[in-house]
Amino acid sequence: MLAVVLAAALPAEARKKPLYDLTLKIEHNQDTVMYLGCYYGKGNQVLDTARVDSKGRFVFTGTEQALKPGLYFFANPKGTYVEFVVYGEKPFFTFETDEENWTSNMKVKGSRQNDFFYQFQRADIAVSQDLDKNRVLMDSVAFKEYTHDALLRLDSVKQSCIDNHPEMFLSKMMLATLEVPTPSVNEQGDTLTDLQRRDYFLRHYFDHIPIDDEAILRTPRAVFHDRTMTYFDSYLKYAMPEAIIEYMDPVLDRAKAAPEVFQWLLIKLTQKYLQSNVMVHDEVYVHLVKKYYASKDNFWSSPSSIDKELVRANKWERLLVGREAPELILFDTNHVPHSLHALPAKWKLLVFWSPSCGHCKHVIPAVYKVFDQYKEQYGLAAFTILTEPDDKTRKLWKEFMAENGMTSPAWLSLDGGEANVDWHDVYDITSTPQIYLLDENNVIQAKKIGEGSIEQILKAVCSK
Repeated sequence: MLAVVLAAALPAEARKKPLYDLTLKIEHNQDTVMYLGCYYGKGNQVLDTARVDSKGRFVFTGTEQALKPGLYFFANPKGTYVEFVVYGEKPFFTFETDEENWTSNMKVKGSRQNDFFYQFQRADIAVSQDLDKNRVLMDSVAFKEYTHDALLRLDSVKQSCIDNHPEMFLSKMMLATLEVPTPSVNEQGDTLTDLQRRDYFLRHYFDHIPIDDEAILRTPRAVFHDRTMTYFDSYLKYAMPEAIIEYMDPVLDRAKAAPEVFQWLLIKLTQKYLQSNVMVHDEVYVHLVKKYYASKDNFWSSPSSIDKELVRANKWERLLVGREAPELILFDTNHVPHSLHALPAKWKLLVFWSPSCGHCKHVIPAVYKVFDQYKEQYGLAAFTILTEPDDKTRKLWKEFMAENGMTSPAWLSLDGGEANVDWHDVYDITSTPQIYLLDENNVIQAKKIGEGSIEQILKAVCSK
């Protein structure tokens, strides 16, 4: 009865069952504060703090938020740290070690995963110490051969872990860093071409990476983050949108089994292709928003934020390379109307700019110079729009064009103050300059054109 009364008298916080309870004791340690953290993406997070108690222990107890699966660490304020695993076990562990070497001398109670983890860590450290010792005892040739053999032995230990203990999180992390072998022949024995080998490599790149396991997010950046971003930033860097989508979709669909990984991947890729300067990457962004961002799998976004992305994706879809540019009708400085679609030219530059834009002041004269050089060769005309049509900027606009010799009749200078549509909205003009290249049928052939690429683009596109 007394126990019941005492329990009832405790604050609600004290009556909650702990979601994790971790005790760390380090003999001869002088630290008074220790941090508990985990890896996440390309960085890490501090999750809890403990002060040393009267028994020289650091006790981390959490009642509000569980520790999700992954690789964690204890660290002191000076940056010394030791890692441990939370995976498939309730995190009620006791760690004991000494100050001389936190990892090598670690003993853990209550965790088979961490017993396995520290066995390998000790083997790894032993190899490093052995190499350090022999570096000064051997000549460079002998030491190079010795190092090669030692690393082969360590690789053999790693492979043994992977093969014999696939359920261990350490094995999953080590496997995730290994490339999938690319065959030279197919199942029929026919030699694969370089293109076929590349396709195999891209389709099987994630075979060893458990993107369907949320724990993979909480690993050092080399294990998951860098491997994943290398795939999209390097191997698919110059791929066309349809190829990117073809390789990307299976990755995202597999990640749905681990909602947190799916969320991380989708946000990362959406931002990547939203901010890309590659003109055709808009199509990848549109695909991501329409297929995934606005789907039931998007559990983290509010309806308003989803609607915002959909509005932008719908605008961008109308402005993809290969689509007809929306019609624009605006007035020149003499208040004569001009139609973009009716502009009689084989090739058309559509330019949004303002003389009050610092970047425009640098870019537009360079663009005009290239335009003036090739206008007759390619049958080129320009439909340029002042994006800040107020009295002050109109004056600057006219002065800027006069000072930079922008006087060609084929370079139409149009006031954005009055138009048939809200061109800010239709063309999603949020920054300037914005430059498009259209053909005579007003189909978008290129976009996101800068002064450094316009000549190359004109030669590549208009010479066809």
